[in-house]
Amino acid sequence: MTRNRLTKAIAKTLRILPRAAMIAMLIGAPVLAVPSIAGQRDAVIEAPAIKNTGMGFVLLVSLQRR
Repeated sequence: MTRNRLTKAIAKTLRILPRAAMIAMLIGAPVLAVPSIAGQRDAVIEAPAIKNTGMGFVLLVSLQRR
């Protein structure tokens, strides 16, 4: 009986393996594509930083409780 159970487990694993490989490729493709895109000079991955205008300190002081 143990051999039959092992055979069923192996068969089930082999049936699921192609589907799992396809899902892994679909998930991994964007991750693997980033280094090839980052090598180009025209590609921008990050958004440009917002310029600091100094309003943060003014808001901090004006919103303090007294």
